[in-house]
Amino acid sequence: MKIIVAGAGIGGLTAAMCLHRAGFEVEVLEAVSKLRPLGVGINIQAGAVRILADLGLEPALAATGIETRELRYANRHGQTIWADPRGRHAGLPWPQFSIHRGELQMILFDAGRRMLGDERIRFGRRLAGFEQTGKTVVARFVDRDGKTVERPAADILIGADGIHSAVRAHFYPDEGPPKWQGILMWRGVTVGKPFLGGATMVQAGHHTQKFVCYPISRKHAARDESLINWICDLHMGDQAMLPREDWNRPGKLEDFLPRFDDWKFEWLDVPEVIRAAHAIYEFPMVDRDPLPRWSHGRITLLGDAAHPMYPIGSNGASQAIIDGEAIAQELAAGDDPEQALRRYEARRLPPMARIVESNRRKGIDIMLDIVEQRAPRGFSDLEAVLPAAELEQIVADYKKLASQDRETLLKLAAARA
Repeated sequence: MKIIVAGAGIGGLTAAMCLHRAGFEVEVLEAVSKLRPLGVGINIQAGAVRILADLGLEPALAATGIETRELRYANRHGQTIWADPRGRHAGLPWPQFSIHRGELQMILFDAGRRMLGDERIRFGRRLAGFEQTGKTVVARFVDRDGKTVERPAADILIGADGIHSAVRAHFYPDEGPPKWQGILMWRGVTVGKPFLGGATMVQAGHHTQKFVCYPISRKHAARDESLINWICDLHMGDQAMLPREDWNRPGKLEDFLPRFDDWKFEWLDVPEVIRAAHAIYEFPMVDRDPLPRWSHGRITLLGDAAHPMYPIGSNGASQAIIDGEAIAQELAAGDDPEQALRRYEARRLPPMARIVESNRRKGIDIMLDIVEQRAPRGFSDLEAVLPAAELEQIVADYKKLASQDRETLLKLAAARA
């Protein structure tokens, strides 16, 4: 069986390697002319690291990123609301990693080339259309000028082509642009001093004004410094979303830094970290509505093409990685490919729809809003503001929703053993 994966992102490359390992002939075609280590920080949850570890990638991840020890939520005064050990520090068989997105991309690409062969991952090929006839899918790929450069035929086409997916648009032509609810994000990386032990991810503030930070570089940690990935979220009110061509545009300090000028915590000087960034990028926080279907005959969706979501709970890339394993497992069952794709959809679409909808309702971040509403000036007794039972329920519900709870992950470990 021949499978074409449209898109060499995190989900597409993971899927390609899982499918190759299962014995399928796989080709990956990517729109960009050359893969470069672009982007900022990203977190890979333990449940997704399990899959990358099975592909032999844990040593490269450990040598590049930071094994996250703790996730900490704090109010806008820097007071801790909740702290949770992560990965192996929580007794799981796998770590969680905080890593530069571009470096993760290159780790996956290098591994994909070794597994599939250089000729099986091709660039400068944007999916422009496809036809499905009987048991065959013929895809049309074009170069940057719109000229057709390749028309490969395959048994299955996987659309792993991102939030602006051509595959998704083919089946849902009236969907329109991604959904925006008024939050802009400014992102950057800063070389600074280690904070909170040098392996902690922090989310501070509340829904309309939030600061996220975590270290992402093993090389910097070895020099007793920290490459800090940071994100500032601000709700901008009701206004038109930025045009697509303005996404990832350079950010201006004056547009957001004044709102964070007094965020000077005992463990981190937020405005100092922001000012020291070598580059700042701005883009809208967007998602799309859950779809009724991903699979149409021998064509399906994966990752951001299937379920773009708000970056809450570190789920975007982790869930795309899990998609890649799931589709390989269903196709490897050896029965009708269309039935396998329907099983993949039935397995992955419902939980992804729930995560998308939960993240729109703030997901696990709801604890930040509760504390801000009940104690805007800070607290001396967290139990009086957010009782432990209420907090634990928020955490448990979201972990279960995202399959990040200890019980689910240990079941996976037992099944693997």
